[in-house]
Amino acid sequence: MLRTLTRQIKEYRTASIMTPVWTATEVVLDVLIPYVTASLIDKGINAGSMENVYLYGAVMIGMAFLSLAFGILAGRSVAYAASGFAANLRKAMYRNIQRFAFSDIDKYSTSGLVTRMTTDVNNLQNAYQQILRITVRAPFRLVLSIVMCLIIDARLSIIFIVAMVILSFSLYHIISRVARLFQQVFVKYDDLNQSVQENVQAIRVVKAFVREDYENQKFGKAAEALYKLYVRAESLMALNHPIMNLVVYGCIIALSWWGAHFIVGGTLTTGELTSLFTYVMSILQSLMMLSMIFVMLTQSAASAKRVSEVIEEEPDIVNPEQPVYEILDGSMAFRGVRFDYGSNGMNGSNGANGTHKRSALFNVSFDIASGETIGVIGGTGSGKSTLISLISRLYDPSEGEVLVGGRNVKDYDLTALRSAVSVVLQNNILFSGTILDNLRWGNPKATLDDCRHACHLACADEFIDLMPESYDTHIEQGGTNVSGGQKQRLCIARALLKQPKILILDDSTSACDTATDAKIQRAFREELPKMTKLIIAQRILSVKDCDRILVMDNGVVTGFDTHENLLKNNTLYQEINAIQNADVGDFDEHVAKGGAA
Repeated sequence: MLRTLTRQIKEYRTASIMTPVWTATEVVLDVLIPYVTASLIDKGINAGSMENVYLYGAVMIGMAFLSLAFGILAGRSVAYAASGFAANLRKAMYRNIQRFAFSDIDKYSTSGLVTRMTTDVNNLQNAYQQILRITVRAPFRLVLSIVMCLIIDARLSIIFIVAMVILSFSLYHIISRVARLFQQVFVKYDDLNQSVQENVQAIRVVKAFVREDYENQKFGKAAEALYKLYVRAESLMALNHPIMNLVVYGCIIALSWWGAHFIVGGTLTTGELTSLFTYVMSILQSLMMLSMIFVMLTQSAASAKRVSEVIEEEPDIVNPEQPVYEILDGSMAFRGVRFDYGSNGMNGSNGANGTHKRSALFNVSFDIASGETIGVIGGTGSGKSTLISLISRLYDPSEGEVLVGGRNVKDYDLTALRSAVSVVLQNNILFSGTILDNLRWGNPKATLDDCRHACHLACADEFIDLMPESYDTHIEQGGTNVSGGQKQRLCIARALLKQPKILILDDSTSACDTATDAKIQRAFREELPKMTKLIIAQRILSVKDCDRILVMDNGVVTGFDTHENLLKNNTLYQEINAIQNADVGDFDEHVAKGGAA
């Protein structure tokens, strides 16, 4: 873990080294000033020598300015180093998340990843800043102050030692209890962020169902749990100050009592006693700073673990050692494919793999020729979306193999494979920017004519041309200013611009009307004859004209033939067709109530 984190220091290593150097120099000057003050009092003021007053006063001023200068240098260096360290952590996490397979993403909740990249990294930034300055300043100042006390009068140093033991014992018990509370805080942060994220993403549903009060209560519970933990932790932390004051005042009283006796006895000067007062405050403040550092480091240790988990996570799917970069054609084949989901990881935030599995596909085998148009139909949960995820290696099969272009998909370079396979999901995402910006996600080098042609095939030009700014129309984040059907057609056009060998439409015309759906299918047949097309749909009308139709039920292929043959030979397909033609409702609901499956 430490090695993972320290690797992110990188170009900020010089600043990280110089900060303790500047800090140590600043501390040395700070600690020597009270010693010079003692000489000013004893050899200048008490001796009635203005020459010594000026001399030692000038020395003190010079040391103070030097201390200030080194303090500024330390402050600038630590700000540069800590901020850069945090920036590198976020970059490293984000880069690795981009490499994640779907199975890796399943291990972490979205809110958990957000917390790690924000709150946890902020904690590590503060911790690193404290390590470079306070963990050098506090112990160094503590040791030097004790040394100076021993030099001035070893007898009175016993007071400091007793005070340190009392304070250290008290702070240890406070810190140990506070540390456990802070470890629980991050779990509550994940819950809080998840509540906010879900509400913001689904705000239209919340308002449509008038569930604002419920969402307020859910968020309130998460915030209340976090609040209670913080109150308990801060209440314990607040004990530091009264304990500190008690020890400080005890030391001052003891020093005053014994110091007065030593001054009267002639074994201690007034200036030396004044310096001892300064040093006792320095010692105890250093102890207090150390206690705060221990709490902060304990708190950041949990953050360090959570951040390093994401950085160290090895993707389940990686490039082969000698990848193949050329996909010959769009032919596909499944050979005895089985796939199991790790059900525990869906909403996990600790990155741990579980043992419980949920099977989604069972012994799936079929062949698809390049250029074929294949329909895929089946009820919810039948394995349709899982099936297409295996083609572009978003997941790898648990058993069997998937072939594209005559080769196992595991032989291909991931970028080459995914460039050859375009997937349009039912709920695809548009990004903030113009329509043209969104289309060029499919091909950054696409010309305006290329975009127009792709939009014509996807029937998106019908509404784009009606917009005041046409292809320069701004799309809000998530595509909230276009309809569901318009969003789907833009996503289809974006996929076509990749000029893939395989195009997969995962129920991606569900929000389009029947006429538009038919026009898109006709355009694909006439103008993209060499492209292999997989069309996943709930409506038989959307797939009936395909070359063949794959029928799935509970992870098993129950039929793979033309529309006409399936109507004759496949019971499930006959049931779906009968239900949809009779318009008796949703197929999944009918099967759940006892219909044939």
